Amino acid sequence: MRMSTSLLLTCSLVSAAQLAWAQDTASLLTDTRQTAVPVLPKVVQAMQTAVKEQGPVVAIAVCKEKAPRLLQEMRQQTGWDIRRVSLKTRNPATGTPDVWEARQLADFDLKAANGAKPKQLEIGEIVTAADGKRSYRYMKALPVAEVCVTCHGPAELLSDDLKAALARDYPHDRATGYAPGEIRGALSVKRPL
Repeated sequence: MRMSTSLLLTCSLVSAAQLAWAQDTASLLTDTRQTAVPVLPKVVQAMQTAVKEQGPVVAIAVCKEKAPRLLQEMRQQTGWDIRRVSLKTRNPATGTPDVWEARQLADFDLKAANGAKPKQLEIGEIVTAADGKRSYRYMKALPVAEVCVTCHGPAELLSDDLKAALARDYPHDRATGYAPGEIRGALSVKRPL
């Protein structure tokens, strides 16, 4: 009888801990989504405006300078590590995914190939690093919008001026060949806990 009471108590404690963990994860997901995701429309709007008003060659500077600046402002406000990552990077120095991010991007691609809508793909989880530090990791898929195809579409369809500007500003560019609706990459957030 004593053993079954002990077992019951242990099971109850584990269940309570799992419930608290699930509630904590759900609250972190909501908070992270509400805080970080609003930067995305700002980036898209800046690109649409630059392409429309100044053309795609000038828009490269917006993508190269303004988008990172918007993310930097968000990092300063929150203290979180926030960046854009992709399996096909334009700027390997800032956009190369770590192992966790690469796994999520591959999973997003697999889900999209099986019919999931890229706009709805996101993941959030609490992870523990090798040094024992815990963090909350979040990723939101970035689907290719119509404006993105201007610079990220099939390489053979890009103008010579645009190809030259991309080669100058992004000598290791691999981020072409996309079509609207595909997953270009993801917004990635790492929050210390």
